[in-house]
Amino acid sequence: MTAGRGSGQAWEPVIGLEVHVQLATASKAFSASSAGFGAPPNSQTDPTVLGLPGALPSFNARALELALRLGLAAGCRIRPVSRFARKHYFYPDLPKGYQISQYDEPLCEGGAIEVVSGGALRKVPLIRIHLEEDAGKSIHAGAVSLVDLNRAGVPLVEVVSEPALHSAEEAGDYMRALRQLVRWLGVSEGNMEQGQLRCDANVSLRPTGDTALGTRAELKNINSFRFVERAIAHEIDRQTRILDGGGRVVQETRLWDADAGLSHPMRSKEEAEDYRYFPDPDLPPLAVGPEVIARTRGELPELPAATWRRLVDEQELTPDEARTLTAERDLYDWYAAAVAAYPGKPRAVAGWVLSELLGALNRDQIGIDRCTLRPADLARLLGWVDEGRISRTMARTAFAELYAGRDHEPQEAQQSDPAALRPICERVVAANPKQAEQYRAGKAQLIGYFVGQVMKATGGVANPQVVNQLLKEILG
Repeated sequence: MTAGRGSGQAWEPVIGLEVHVQLATASKAFSASSAGFGAPPNSQTDPTVLGLPGALPSFNARALELALRLGLAAGCRIRPVSRFARKHYFYPDLPKGYQISQYDEPLCEGGAIEVVSGGALRKVPLIRIHLEEDAGKSIHAGAVSLVDLNRAGVPLVEVVSEPALHSAEEAGDYMRALRQLVRWLGVSEGNMEQGQLRCDANVSLRPTGDTALGTRAELKNINSFRFVERAIAHEIDRQTRILDGGGRVVQETRLWDADAGLSHPMRSKEEAEDYRYFPDPDLPPLAVGPEVIARTRGELPELPAATWRRLVDEQELTPDEARTLTAERDLYDWYAAAVAAYPGKPRAVAGWVLSELLGALNRDQIGIDRCTLRPADLARLLGWVDEGRISRTMARTAFAELYAGRDHEPQEAQQSDPAALRPICERVVAANPKQAEQYRAGKAQLIGYFVGQVMKATGGVANPQVVNQLLKEILG
């Protein structure tokens, strides 16, 4: 909620997001050119991409498979017959003068994205998910503009939410959940730096308690979670100042300048009729039979929201722990394999993954896919601790050895031998008479202090369980 400063009126932000997700295909939506990233400018084009006379589009079936997977995961209604349309507008990076998209008959309708927010799950309802192709990229440098058409024709889905978000933070959580889902499903790499996930945000304000929507402004092509949150917060503040001053918000499209932290007017906001949509005469209707839908639904994995809920409810992890472990499918799979190799103690496994493993990966700036430590190695390490073969202090050293790819087997020598450890324990007690007197007077928690001193004296190689028992005997 945003309270008006001058008028005394309280305003409620209403936010809907249109997120463009690049599908993980090898080739473009309607031609065989590569959809890869990083090639020299204008090297991934063909007559269809360039809109040359006589060139005809041919739809990429892999794009349908991926879009269908996302739609079913989001609980959308799948149209048995959908259509491609031509969306007309002029821009230098759109050679045909129109974009192939879907209009009044999209592939997916309804559904929702499940978002973890504030330690709980909520569903953000969707209007639609439809297929389309991307435009190229214009690069502006002063008075000179360059065009790179490598992105032109790259397959996208546009995920359009209901205007159901009410803060910049909620919008950021939604974006993170959508990226998590498309990566979890293998629908997209979701790399925002490469333009594979881009957001247009529609923001309006209305008097708190009203149900009618206010006049919206659209913020275009925002490509990071932080920028989405900053741009929306800025737009809420901008509209609040206008309304508090007695002004009127103009419906328009605005560009977000991340460096300046400001938005600038781009053009008046178009409506659907401005694009002169009509069915593309070169593409037949897109038919999806019930057997395809059933097969795709059956191939879906457990979704990240359901996995998060199971980790919290069944494995008794905290919401934040579960959220971190399910942030990436590869990380969760590694954790699940470790739990399977060390059954019955998921909290212990989670503790080591969240602290030691993620700490090492972050230090080395690598992902779990490049980690040489196997889940079975962590299970073996935790077993050594349970068996008393190594202390927790030694376990950290052993973890570092295993993580570095060096096989490690604990040396049992004298660390569990009471005869070898008793003299050390006696020396520690004799060196700390004040603490010994307090322990004997009833301050039982001081046993931990003595155990720590013995572990320090032995360089961490003593078995803490044996040390604990010996100290209790000596302290009497």
